[in-house]
Amino acid sequence: MSYEHKVQRELADWEHKLFRPPGWLEKTSKTIGNRINHWIPPKVHNIITTTIRSIVRTALFGAEYTPSRQVERTLDLEAADQEAQELFALYQKIAVAEGAGTGAGGIMLSMVDFPALIAIKMKFLFELAHVYGYDTKHFSERVFILKVFQMTFSGPENRAKLLKSVKHWHIEKEQWMSDTEYARDMDWETFQIEYRDAMDFRKMLQMVPGIGAVAGAWANYTILEELRESAMNAYRLRRLHDDFVIVG
Repeated sequence: MSYEHKVQRELADWEHKLFRPPGWLEKTSKTIGNRINHWIPPKVHNIITTTIRSIVRTALFGAEYTPSRQVERTLDLEAADQEAQELFALYQKIAVAEGAGTGAGGIMLSMVDFPALIAIKMKFLFELAHVYGYDTKHFSERVFILKVFQMTFSGPENRAKLLKSVKHWHIEKEQWMSDTEYARDMDWETFQIEYRDAMDFRKMLQMVPGIGAVAGAWANYTILEELRESAMNAYRLRRLHDDFVIVG
């Protein structure tokens, strides 16, 4: 079996996993998360919402996350996957250390953790794009990164729409050559709510006295793993299509 066929099978399994009904643990986590959510001061939620909007705008329109890493244009898919795994291992270690450190400081330092974790994730995604051969200087590539980010942390209905965008990015990217339309049409409300809800249970545990450090490290470890899976598979889908077009 060729490496490309192996990847295609893994992608099919991943897509099935994306849309399977939530299990007992996921439902229980959501219930507990909703309860913990009521204990958190509104000020904290406001900070989360403001942070998400600010960092997303920076990702779209700023140069802060543009990697110094060169765009890898000669790696085949297998080599790109290997380099992506190495990159992920580095960023996961950074995220775990950051989560443990801020979790040990209780609720006040945990407020600092939200923007720090989003920034770590954005830096990882921007570097990952270059690993797979896509240049983040192009606005359409930044939009793709946000699509992947949203897909990872969205509900089933929105996730289906985002996966469709990812699969047909060779067509859809043509409409994102300019930032005007995207800035106007971005559904900030849905983006912020779905991301915050996806974080609630794990990140709110980080604010509980006595277990904050362990909870923070665990939360960031699992969150980065979810992002890696979605992001790598999104870029694998693109590479399989783009490499086929080039060979064809």
